[in-house]
Amino acid sequence: MAPATSSSPAAAAPAQRLIRFNRRTSAPRQPSPPGSPPPQKMKPMAEIMAKAKFTVVERGDYSDVTCEHCRSGDRSDELLLCDKCDRGFHMKCLRPIVAIVPIGSWLCPSCSGHRRVRSFSQKKIIDFFRIQKPSDHDPKDKCASPQDTRKRRRRSGSLVLQKRRRRILPFVSSEDPAQRLKQMSSLASALTALHMEFSDNLTYMPRMAHRSANQSKFEDGGMQILSKEDTETLELCRAMCKRGECPPLTVAFDSREGFTVEADEQIKDMTFIAEYTGDVDYIKHRENDDCDSMMTLLLATEPSKSLVICPDKRGNIARFINGINNHTLEGKKKQNCKCVRYSVNGECRVFLVATRDIAKGERLYYDYNGYEQEYPTQHFL
Repeated sequence: MAPATSSSPAAAAPAQRLIRFNRRTSAPRQPSPPGSPPPQKMKPMAEIMAKAKFTVVERGDYSDVTCEHCRSGDRSDELLLCDKCDRGFHMKCLRPIVAIVPIGSWLCPSCSGHRRVRSFSQKKIIDFFRIQKPSDHDPKDKCASPQDTRKRRRRSGSLVLQKRRRRILPFVSSEDPAQRLKQMSSLASALTALHMEFSDNLTYMPRMAHRSANQSKFEDGGMQILSKEDTETLELCRAMCKRGECPPLTVAFDSREGFTVEADEQIKDMTFIAEYTGDVDYIKHRENDDCDSMMTLLLATEPSKSLVICPDKRGNIARFINGINNHTLEGKKKQNCKCVRYSVNGECRVFLVATRDIAKGERLYYDYNGYEQEYPTQHFL
C-alpha cells in the first residue's frame, strides 16, 4: 500500500517537531509579618544521614558468619552480630568481654565509636555530686576524726577481756583538694559516659521494689548485723563524702577491661571502700535483664521476694570495680577487696571493704561470685 499523501502546500516542506517551552514561575514572596521568627535553614543531607538511625537488611543465611577476632564460626550461640556492619564477634573475644547477651540492638566497638569524655570544672563537680559546704554554726557538720574516735573508744572500753573482732576502718581521703577534684572528675566522666546519675544511696523507683520489701528479716538463714562501731564508721564516711572528701580512688578506661578503679593513695586492710548503690528491684523482674553489674541485696526464703541492686541508671564508684577470674590462681591473687552484706537498722545493705593493703596505682578487684556461683567469670582477664 502506498503511503498517504497530503495535498496541502505545507506538506511539501520538511517536517519539523514543534517543542513548546513552559516557563515555571514562582509565586510572589510575601513579606514576613513583624515579630515572626526568621526562616529556618535546611541541614545538609550528609549531616542528616550521619545522625539517622541505621537499618540492617537481614540475610537469608548466617551459617558463614565468623568471629572477626578468632576467625572461627564455632559456638554460634555466643556470636553477636553488629546491627550496623553485620559482622560477627564472640562474646568472650570482645574486650571488654560481654558476659550476657544484650537485649535489643548491639553495636561492635568500631561502630559504636569512642565515648566522649566530658571535662568538669570545680563548680560542675560540686553540683554533680551535690557536695554540701560545711557550716560553722551547724554542729552536725563537725565530725570527729578516726583518731579521736579510736581514743574515745579506748577510754570507754570495758575492762572485761573479749575476743578481738576486726573492725571496718574509715577511708582516708587525699589531703590535696586539687587531687580530690581530679578523682571526682574521673568518676563523673565515667558516669556521664554511661548516661548514669550519681547516687550514694539505694533508690526505690516506681514500678520497682518498695522500700518496705528491703527487710533483712526476710533473708534466708538470717543476715549479720552491722555493729555499733562499724555503723559509726559508715556514718563518718558518708559525712565525709557529702563534704567532698571522697575515697582516694580514680576511674580509668581500659581497652581490655572497660572502666576500672585504681587506688590513688595507699589503702589499708579492712578500709571501707564504698557502698554498692543503685535502683532496688525484684530478681524476678530482672531475669532477662542484660545489665552486667547487678548485685544481690536480699536472698529471701521466698524467692519471689529476693532483691537485687541495679546500677544501670543510678550508682556510684562501686559500679566500676571489676571482678576477678575465680577459676584461676592468678585471678584469685588479684582480689584485694570483698563484698559484704549487712543488716543496718533492719535493712539490707552491701559494702565493699579492703581485704589487704592496697598500694597506690593498684586496681581494685573483688569476687563477683561471693554468694552464688552464677556469674561466668572464667573468661575474665
